[in-house]
Amino acid sequence: MEEGCFILESWNRAEDPEVSIARARVRPGVTTRRHRLDGIVERYLILDGLGTVEIEGMTPRRVGAGDLVHIPAGLGQRIRNDGERDLVFLAICTPRFRPPAYEDIDPASGP
Repeated sequence: MEEGCFILESWNRAEDPEVSIARARVRPGVTTRRHRLDGIVERYLILDGLGTVEIEGMTPRRVGAGDLVHIPAGLGQRIRNDGERDLVFLAICTPRFRPPAYEDIDPASGP
């Protein structure tokens, strides 16, 4: 849970470089670490729970089940679970997520 959430990779294959899909779960009261993805556009499809997403240069946005959040490549981002149950969402990356693209930019010393 280094990033402040639990990640389950659902689809991330070298033979399908255009997309990856992961299921993320954030516990109540937890905020994920601020990070950015170099060269990767990310979308959060909220499946359950309530939260606030912060994207660099944009107004923080409340989200709930059914909402889709578009995160342009290279922008700092994080999400906070504001609800009383787990916040669950799909993280859909185009092109597919690769660990070298992840940059932790959270000023906090740890999760």
